[in-house]
Formats: sequence, structure tokens, C-alpha cells
Amino acid sequence: MTKNTPCTPAKSDLMAAAIQVENFRQVRQARSQERVEDYVELISDLIRDGGEARQVDLAARIGVTQPTVAKMLSRLVEAGYVVQKPYRGVFLTEAGEQLAEASRRRHQIVERFLVAVGVDEDSARRDAEGIEHYVSEATLAAFVAFLARQEPQA
Repeated sequence: MTKNTPCTPAKSDLMAAAIQVENFRQVRQARSQERVEDYVELISDLIRDGGEARQVDLAARIGVTQPTVAKMLSRLVEAGYVVQKPYRGVFLTEAGEQLAEASRRRHQIVERFLVAVGVDEDSARRDAEGIEHYVSEATLAAFVAFLARQEPQA
């Protein structure tokens, strides 16, 4: 057995730089997309529930000021996810609806998976709100396969 001394360094557990770069790139991309997905999904939910999504409602539910919502809505308009109509609120484009549905689907899968592995429902709901943005399609597929194995066979 080799004893670690100043002259004999321990084996490094540091991963290859290219892999680490890709990992960090993926996290930065997910982080930048997270707020976009949260807003688009909430707009969709508000429209489904009450027929409209207003800036004041978005601010109240996200917990930010209306000017913060206005900035984000400008970004969403520029990205092609929403349209704003004066005195009528915010509406999703087709691309916005697709993004909202994909985000909602990811959230539901992650939440169901967390509950299936023993996380209480409240914690699963809260944790899924963050995890949904960072989980890869490969991991989601594994969650879905796990959940399918847990369901009773008909």
C-alpha cells in the first residue's frame, strides 16, 4: 500500500477537463432556460384555469415585482414564446404551448418518480420544480421506465 506523502501524490479523482466543461455547459444552459420554462408553464396554467394570464397574476405567483415580469415577458416575446395584447394580457404562441407542455410533462415525471422512491408528496412537488429543468432526456426516459415497472401489470 502506498502511503501519501508530500513526495507521492494521491490518485486524482478529478474528471477529464472535456467532460467537466460539458457538465458545466449543460448546467449553465439549463439555468438560463429555467426561468423561461417556469414563466411559460405558469402562463399556460393561468390561461387553462381562468382564460387569461395577466402580469399582476404572474408577479403574485412567482413572487417578483411587476417590472421584473415585464422584463421577462419582453424576453419571451423576443424568443417567440408569447404575444402581449394591450389590455388583454399574455398569450402563448404555438412554440410557447409546446415548451409549456414539455416542461409540464418533465415536472410530472420527476414528481411521480420522487414519490415512487419514497419522497413525501410535498417535498416531491417542491423538489421536482427545480429538478425538472436540469434532468436530461436520458434520465427522464430512465424515470419513465422505472415508473412503468412499478405499475401493476394488467
